[in-house]
Amino acid sequence: MKENLPIRKWVQIALMTFSLLGVGALEVLSQSKPVKGIVKGDDGVGLPGVTVVEKGSPANGTVTDAEGSFTISVREGATLIVSFIGMKTVEVGVGNQTSLEVVMESDITQLSEVVVVGYGTMKKSDLTGSIVSIGGDDLKKVPVASVAESLTGRLAGVQVAGTEGSPDAEINIRVRGGGSITQSNQPLYIVDGFPVNSINDITPSDIQSIDVLKDASSTAIYGSRGANGVIIITTKSGKAGKFSVSYNAFYGFKKVANTLNVLNPQDFVKWQREYSQLRFDADDQGYYEDYFGTWEDRDLFDGLKGNDWQKQIYGRTGTVNSQDISLRGGADKFSYSINYARYDEKAIMIGSDFVRNNFTLKLNNNATEKFDIGFSLRYSDTEIRGGGANEQNEVSSADSRLKNSVLYAPLQLPGITSDDTDDQLVGTLINPLIATYDNDRLQQRRNFNVAGSLGWKIVDELKFKSELGFDVLGNVDNRFYGRSTYYVQNVPAGENQGNPAAIIRDAKEIRIRNANTLDYDFKKILSSEHNLKLLLGHEVIHTQSNQLTSVLHGYPTLFSADEAFRLTTQGVPQSVDNNFSPDDNLLSFFTRATYEYQGKYLLYATYRADASSKFKGDNQWGYFPSAALGWKISEENFMQGASAWLDNLKLRFSYGVAGNNGIDRGQTSQAFLSRTTTWINGVTDFWSASNTLANPDLRWETTTTRNVGLDFGIIRSKLIGSVEAYQNNTSDLLIQFPTPGTGYTDQFRNIGETENKGLEASLTYVAIEKEKYGLSVSANIGINRNKVVSLGELNGILAYTNWASTELQNDFEVRTGRPLGDMVGYRNAGRYEVSDFEGFDESTGNWILRSDVVDGTAVLGTLRPGMMKLRDLDGDGDVTTADRERIGNALPKHTGGFTVNGYAYGFDLTAAFSYSYGNDVYNANKIEYTTASPRTNYRNMIDIMADGNRWTNLDPNTGLIVNDPAALEALNANTTMWSPYMARSVFSDWAVEDGSFLRLNTLTVGYTLPTSLVSKARVQSLRFYATAYNLFVLSNYSGFDPEVSTRRRTSLTPGVDYSAYPRSRQIVFGLNLNF
Repeated sequence: MKENLPIRKWVQIALMTFSLLGVGALEVLSQSKPVKGIVKGDDGVGLPGVTVVEKGSPANGTVTDAEGSFTISVREGATLIVSFIGMKTVEVGVGNQTSLEVVMESDITQLSEVVVVGYGTMKKSDLTGSIVSIGGDDLKKVPVASVAESLTGRLAGVQVAGTEGSPDAEINIRVRGGGSITQSNQPLYIVDGFPVNSINDITPSDIQSIDVLKDASSTAIYGSRGANGVIIITTKSGKAGKFSVSYNAFYGFKKVANTLNVLNPQDFVKWQREYSQLRFDADDQGYYEDYFGTWEDRDLFDGLKGNDWQKQIYGRTGTVNSQDISLRGGADKFSYSINYARYDEKAIMIGSDFVRNNFTLKLNNNATEKFDIGFSLRYSDTEIRGGGANEQNEVSSADSRLKNSVLYAPLQLPGITSDDTDDQLVGTLINPLIATYDNDRLQQRRNFNVAGSLGWKIVDELKFKSELGFDVLGNVDNRFYGRSTYYVQNVPAGENQGNPAAIIRDAKEIRIRNANTLDYDFKKILSSEHNLKLLLGHEVIHTQSNQLTSVLHGYPTLFSADEAFRLTTQGVPQSVDNNFSPDDNLLSFFTRATYEYQGKYLLYATYRADASSKFKGDNQWGYFPSAALGWKISEENFMQGASAWLDNLKLRFSYGVAGNNGIDRGQTSQAFLSRTTTWINGVTDFWSASNTLANPDLRWETTTTRNVGLDFGIIRSKLIGSVEAYQNNTSDLLIQFPTPGTGYTDQFRNIGETENKGLEASLTYVAIEKEKYGLSVSANIGINRNKVVSLGELNGILAYTNWASTELQNDFEVRTGRPLGDMVGYRNAGRYEVSDFEGFDESTGNWILRSDVVDGTAVLGTLRPGMMKLRDLDGDGDVTTADRERIGNALPKHTGGFTVNGYAYGFDLTAAFSYSYGNDVYNANKIEYTTASPRTNYRNMIDIMADGNRWTNLDPNTGLIVNDPAALEALNANTTMWSPYMARSVFSDWAVEDGSFLRLNTLTVGYTLPTSLVSKARVQSLRFYATAYNLFVLSNYSGFDPEVSTRRRTSLTPGVDYSAYPRSRQIVFGLNLNF
């Protein structure tokens, strides 16, 4: 019989239940005797919650109490099976003993046996949906700045892509591609049960596990928020009876990984001469001679070393300093976990800094046998400083730090390249150093989350849990524009024009969540062949937000960013905009049933109903069902012959529906926005009309998923893996539909459908597993094919990147039958040769194009030999916008990664790789840095346009333009590139490059000191390590880095490389210390 012991944790009950799955009816024990014992860990401390079962009689079992003690009645000669998650199972023969002491060893490989699902946990062996996980120990091996980085290349079907290299660079996470066209495809993030907007403020070393739910059978229980997948993060908790201290730290250095080669001073001067001859009248040569002298003086520039502006801006040696300390422990009924972490980065760009402070507190109290209480508090404070913040929201690309560092003159030009701002305004390019300090930013994010839970064991089989959480997010985002910026020169009016300006933003969001669940286990009602559990739940989430924006012009001339942010009264107010968004309320009811028959047939079903305040009437409610089946084939009798080598074989099927309500609030009622704006003339507007026409008929985006998977483990689990196939269809897409003639720009409508189909595979092979040494390899691949099935009334959706202002329009499109991410442009046909022209007309100064040669004047401007040539696709003889077509796509054909882990005699090694294959990159830098646009003067270029490589029209002896056909042809006999002299920027397939890459993300080598040595100092473990990041990238891409996406105002323009903050290479040295 089983002793009725106090229950210390609800987790202990779950562990006990798992251990009794599939057992037979309770046997009548004969000739039994009581046996007492204690179970200890390898540290000698008693372990609570350990399962102790009599071998051969699985119904006869118990769990250890808070001190690790147990009592059980067994038959003579019985053997006890002692098991606990994270420990190696032990079998102990009772013999004639009546008192036992059992010591259990840690087994890190078993920590992943339990995974977190929506509102609960499950044994990994019982999963029927598509879920992938990473344990905290895997994260601990490789130090990272953010949680998102730790997922890169680690999980099949989860694409983690960086956008650029700045400290605050966004990291896009896509689970199986994402189905929405114009709305967010980011997954739902859950941290310790609470939904959060971002996981960047979570301390990586404080994470116990990360579970990613990929199919709707797993995510449907989150209803309207689960369409794009769910990432569940569980942070570490304390353990009763054990006190531990952990200290982790690393310090390191980083340098820019790659820069662009530009023209040296000699080539720069030659090009300025040619440019002046082509652009200006022959008698008006002040553009050149005022700064470079006459053509005969050109030898003065030979041998000069140019200024490396990229090195000046991005060349500093950055530093990273990370430290965190954790205290964990507990007593009989109480456990706690306290963590403090600080991450401090001085980035590679001057004035670019990032600091994050995190504090976490978790308390658990098993007050009585019936009740347990949980409490958690999490606070993060992040400060991002400097112009190094991403530039996608700049008013103009003229303020781009990278652009100026590449295009700026490589040598001193009096009145143009001085450090005086007034001199700077003579030219249209700004000294990169001035541009960097004049365009400053201060962002402060503060997040405070407090949550509590109450658990009530009504009876052994029925449990109630209530959770209440409160989350406050504050985001101050201040921008400073100095005198040299485009903003200051063009936006302020009157006497304020030309003086510093600032935009002060202060946004706040408050979220309150209450969730209540009732969990019932039918084990006492059903026979042992059946295992059925039922969950009923209710959840309410209330969110409110507001933003205060102040625009200030006319600061004193010499004001810095710090002074402008601190002394706001010194600026002249232009507007004060206080925007209150309508409250966002979500009311939900949900249920889940899990059923297991004979330990090998599995059924998992969920149903959720959500009511969202973003919609009206009957459309407020969305209904999201799911079901999944699992079959443990390896447990069948007919598979017993394979049991010697086959450990696990499970087949899974799932179907489900999840939703997406990711639109701005207030789209269903035509009302004025709740905002107050005070203008400089003193007039106050209390209401301001929305630009979007309301649609009271809006409803949810809905994603339907189908998934089939096969899990396997062979040769004593030396080789484990899974293969999956899926199809996701997202319908009733929330798309902004243009509404000309209504007085509004657009209206949200439910139109269209997308489809994502794919295959995924993951594999782990443990090649060697010895006590002193071992080696394992893990690999994964995700293949996704995206397609727009329908756009309803729309013929297509056009989008433009805006990097070249109005010169480039609609360079992306969405069409039915095509994947998202299509790039649209011209086909390059090389360059116009002299033979394409009849000759040069001296009277007009123009070259006469042959009638049988394609005329590109409408796109390129006045033609002459050496200019870029484009293909005439419609065959009408002229190149026009009608000759554009799809020339690239930003979506990869497949992504993945592999990791190598090894250990030997205290040393450990981890190498983590990630890759992407088949995606194109829109290299806008390549266009910008090879075109002598008339928009800016004295531009430099990248060295693909070096003298001898590019087409030239300049006689090297006279310094004059060559218009004689024979002489011009001979002059360019060995050149390969066209002339950079063009009237405007042109997007052609020449600027579309293969973005495939293989990256060594991290390489870590560590050494753990022997226990016999450190134990003398009462240290449990001490490990030293070194980690290198971004050691190499194998790619054919000609830009800084192929993993880039800088035009992120809309999701319709991915994969664009324009003025991206360069990535760095980094090495850190650190330690892990545990007491």
